[in-house]
Amino acid sequence: MAPHDTGRGHARPGRPGQHPLDREAEELGVAVMAASRLFVAISARALASTDDSLTLPQLRALVVLDTCGPVKLVVLAATLGVNPSTALRMVGRLEALDLVDRRTNPANRREVVLSLTADGRDLVTRVLAHRRAEIRKLVQRLPAEERAVLVPALHALTTAAADEMAVDVYDDARLDQGIVDDPLDPASPPDAWKAHGDPGEGAS
Repeated sequence: MAPHDTGRGHARPGRPGQHPLDREAEELGVAVMAASRLFVAISARALASTDDSLTLPQLRALVVLDTCGPVKLVVLAATLGVNPSTALRMVGRLEALDLVDRRTNPANRREVVLSLTADGRDLVTRVLAHRRAEIRKLVQRLPAEERAVLVPALHALTTAAADEMAVDVYDDARLDQGIVDDPLDPASPPDAWKAHGDPGEGAS
């Protein structure tokens, strides 16, 4: 069976008897996971350059608050996919850093309403600006013809997945601006940056 060219000078032979579509699915999975880990690393680098005392999950909470405005604790927890007690501990740490304001809901004193402080909003703005600049450097390194097909291809993939899973993956991405930690190895992105430097450097 002929080797499969990935388009970056690497070839991976298919397994004997493997259907071509199965091989494509494997290659797609590897490519998407590699890109996902790259974006986790970019987010980690942007955060570390702005405030190395925070974690990516904490940054994600700040971004959700920046996007959604004042929200109840239970809403923040649901958006982050954690239980309310975990969200409360995270908010406590962010409040201690004067990044989050926590107040009792005047309409229901048993509820807590959360919002960003001025410092919190400034932090989010600076981190996201840094991340956009890093991504822009990577995109600039792609030939124009590759840039032209990249976004439509990703849109097609996520739309197909959303139809199959009956979810709108873009809604989640808009809420947290794609800030996620790596569920496989959350400690690896910052370490990888320290060991290998900027992934935009030396790329061709």
